[in-house]
Order: sequence, then C-alpha cells, then structure tokens
Amino acid sequence: MKFLSNVLAVIVGLLVFWVLAFFVIAGIIAVSAGSQEPEIKENTVLHINLNGLSLVERAPEDDLSLPPLPFVGDVGQVGLNQLIKAIDAAKLNEDIKGIYLESGLIAAGQSHLLEIRNALEDFKESGKFILAYGEYFSESGYFLCSIADEIYLNPLGDLEFNGLVVNSVFLKGLLDKLEVKPVIFRVGEFKSAIEPFILEKMSEENRLQTKVFLEDLNQVMVTEIARSRSIPTERIQEINDQMLVRTGQDAVDLGLVDALWYDDQVKNQLREKLGLEEDADINSINVTGLNKTSKEKNRLSRNQIALIIADGEIVSGSKPNQISSETFLKEIRKARKNEDVKAIVLRVNSPGGSALASEVIWRELAEAKKVKPLIVSMSNYAASGGYYIAAPADTIVAQPNTITGSIGVFGLTFDIQGFLNNKLGITTDAVSTGSYSDFLNPTKEMSEAERAIMQNSVEQVYDTFITRVAEGRGMSRQQVIEIAGGRVWSGQRAKEVGLVDVLGDFEDAIQIAADKAGLDEDYRLVMYPKQKSLLEQLMADLGADVQGAYQRIKMGHSYELFQAIEKLNNLQGKMAIMPFLPEIK
Repeated sequence: MKFLSNVLAVIVGLLVFWVLAFFVIAGIIAVSAGSQEPEIKENTVLHINLNGLSLVERAPEDDLSLPPLPFVGDVGQVGLNQLIKAIDAAKLNEDIKGIYLESGLIAAGQSHLLEIRNALEDFKESGKFILAYGEYFSESGYFLCSIADEIYLNPLGDLEFNGLVVNSVFLKGLLDKLEVKPVIFRVGEFKSAIEPFILEKMSEENRLQTKVFLEDLNQVMVTEIARSRSIPTERIQEINDQMLVRTGQDAVDLGLVDALWYDDQVKNQLREKLGLEEDADINSINVTGLNKTSKEKNRLSRNQIALIIADGEIVSGSKPNQISSETFLKEIRKARKNEDVKAIVLRVNSPGGSALASEVIWRELAEAKKVKPLIVSMSNYAASGGYYIAAPADTIVAQPNTITGSIGVFGLTFDIQGFLNNKLGITTDAVSTGSYSDFLNPTKEMSEAERAIMQNSVEQVYDTFITRVAEGRGMSRQQVIEIAGGRVWSGQRAKEVGLVDVLGDFEDAIQIAADKAGLDEDYRLVMYPKQKSLLEQLMADLGADVQGAYQRIKMGHSYELFQAIEKLNNLQGKMAIMPFLPEIK
C-alpha cells in the first residue's frame, strides 16, 4: 500500500503540474496578445476592481491581465505600486473623467488602505469624480470606498461597520495533550509572541497593548470616514460602536451610502456623469491597461533613488518571498556602491523575524547611511525585527495606522521527550564528550545551567537591539527601555514616543529622500530587489503548489500537523518578531 500511495502521489503531482502548465502557457499567450499599448479614448473611466483581491506591496505589472489560474495561490494579488501609479496617471490624463471603484471585498492592511485613500483624495483635487459600488462592503472595503463622491450598495447587499477586532489562537491545550513542553526565554513584559504556547488567553499586558493600538487604528478609520461623508466624528463613532448598520436601508438612512441601486442603475449614473445617452457604451480602462500607457518619470535621468522593498518575515539565508539577509545584504550594498543612486528609501512591511538576520541587514543599512541619505517608509507593519532594520534611518516615516515598535527578543525551543516516550513509544539516548555537547537537544529536559546560558544569550541580543535603536534615534538607552519591552505601538503613538519622525505615506518618504539628496525633480525610482517577471512568479507559485499537493496526498490527514510543526520549527532560536501577525477584521 505504501508503494501504491507513492505512485498515486507522483501521478497526481504530474497531472497537476501539466494542468497548471497549460493554464500558465495560455495566460502568457493572453498577456502577449494584449501587450500592445491600449488606446485611451475620450470620455474614459478608470475602472478599479479590487473585489476578491489581496493588496500587496508590489506585484508583476501585468498580473491583473491574467485569467484566474486554478490551484495557483490562495487569492489574486494587486500591487500597491500599481494602484498608486494608475491613480496618479488618471489624474493627469485629460481623457479620463473619473474613477469607477469596486472594492467591497478586499484583503488589505489598514495602512495600505489609507495610502490608496490618500491617492484617491489627491485625484479628486483635479475636479474629477469617483463613484463606488458594491454588492457587499466589508469594513476594509467600505473604509476605502468612503472616499468616493457617491457610494451605492446593492438593494440586498450588506455593509459591515462594527469596529475592528483581533482574534488570537492559543496552542497550550494542544501542546499539553501532546506532552510537548515549550521552553521560553524572553525579555520584556509585552513580548507576547510566545503567549500562544504557554497561555490559554491573552495576558493583561498583551490585552492592554492590543486594545490601545486597535483603538488607534479604528479611530483613524472612523475619522477619515466622517470627514469624507461630512458626518460628525462622534456620530460615526456611535454607528461603529453600536453596529447601527444592520440592513442596506440603515446604511442609506445613516448617510454611509447614497442609495440602494443595482448594477445597471449605477452604470446609468456613470453615463449621466460622462454625458452619454442611455445604453451608450462606457469607455473604460483598467489599472494594468492605464499603466501600460504611462511613461516612467524622468526615465532617462542618471539620478536615482533606490527603493528597497522589505516585505515579509526576516530570515537568514536566501529564501524567496521573505526578507532574506543574504539577498538584502547584496541589494543594499549594490545600491550603496552605485554612484547614480543618490538616496535610499527602505519600504518596510514586516512583523520581524530572526534577530541574527535583522542584525546582518541593520549593519549593511548603517554602512549605507554613512554615504547616502537613508529614509524608511513604514507600511502596515514595521515591528520588532522590522523596526530593528529601520533604526539606522535618517528619517522614519509611518502612517498613523502603521503597527510598529515591539522592541523585544525571545527564544523558543521545545521539549518533546514526553511526546516521544508516552505518545509514540520512542526513547532516545546519547553519548557526549562535553558537559554541553547535547545543548538544546529537544528530546531531553534542559538543565538549569543550560537555561541560564540561553536566557543570557537572549538578554545580550535584547541589549544590542536597545543599543541599535538608541544610536539610530538619538535617544538614551533608558529612554528606549521605557518604550521597549516588546510593546507594540500605532504609528501615531510611535511618533509621540520618538520611534517615528513623520506621519505620512510612501510619497512623503520619497520626497524627503529627494530633498535630502538635493535632487529637486530630476530623479527616477529604481526598485531593489528586481521585480520578478510574471512568468518567474507563476513558476514559483506553481512549483510551491505542486510540492504542497504532493505532500498533502502523501501525508493524508497528517499534512496539517506537518505544516504546524514546520511553522513552530521556523520560530526556534532567538527571534525579534511581534505576536503572530494579527488578523485585523
């Protein structure tokens, strides 16, 4: 049976591979066929449809041109850079009269949403309109669409507007049943990343910090919606707190949407705004199409601002889709040594990760700062290791709803002796030459001497972290310690305590870099690391999904446990990472 299951797994894996390969080739042909620069006709609308998409820092430029590919990735992605570029181009193009926005269901961080809203608000200053429609609005989707001049909801649709929440999962009960003992070493009362392994609910310290930053994020959303809809902030807060929107009609009565309309009625409203006759075709262009017509600013200029995108967890080595120390060291050094690069902007969207990898990246950034302006632009998250690598910057720019701070370190390993002995009937033995040759062996209980060594090591890393922040921020060690301890801050509060210099978005960070380098308007942005082509990204996703499909078939019901164990294994060692990335709903 073992042989047959392996053969079946291989056959299914090959079948999945060839099916995916067919769709990839079909998609590439479709992209190639539509690679001609589209024509923008008079009286055109930019159609931004973000329903069902996940907003990321950047994506292949023509990603939105592809038809959905089965099994590849969990959800379609759209890059923040794509959207901002298209919105800016639409503002300047005289043939584009407005934006038709659909983003009722979008997966995005709060900072990303605010950044797009800012771009859309800037677009409105041109005198052009924004019209939004949705069959259903999630809280995030409505936050984004609330910037529109007019908002319409399907008559049977719903609008979620009841405040933000963070749900945490705790593994202590599972580990107890498995007789797996987490061995924890930490510094800082707020360093709650280890709580899921040792508690059954949030500690009071973690509950406090989560409540504070969540209320800050919610307040940003409430304030922006109130301003856009011309409703007093106190009233919007009341609607939000009490979930007064429970039907579509409630949303209309309370002023959150303008009317309950069907799609055809919304299209008629678009025609009226464009001065078209009934049933006339509406000229529209999507984000990808518009970006194909847009020329890069100062594309021939030798003056460059290096934009280094640090998106994901911080890890050692060279791993794809992560902030890998080996990869980023090379990219930062490349930007530092390039004489055409006059300033560096580090865009950070990370909850942290390996303390060692963070130190490696910090060192290279500190060297770069000695010769060129270094500006940090914080995205949704720039916490723990994410703040570590931001510390050497000349200027740190964050959104008021960025999540940052979490200056703390922990060490984590597991004692699996009980699991092996009592659950699986496995015993182990060892012969060693020294007192500590078997140090950190998960199949035996750690001695007090070993625990002391590990705790001292974690404290040394924390001491280094404090030093890096103090030097970078021009603060005393005691000042940093008072706001550290692993505590997470909103960008707004981080500015108040000195961890952030400027509240603003990505464009503000670029402008600061240009000013410090004395570039005026004569410069162009160059991205590091180089953006993967669509084919490279698809093949990487395809390879990962085929491997996952094979493992799932081979391991059966054990696959989910395998994934959980692999995640825990990646967390072992000394980590500078915030609590499990909070899913804010």
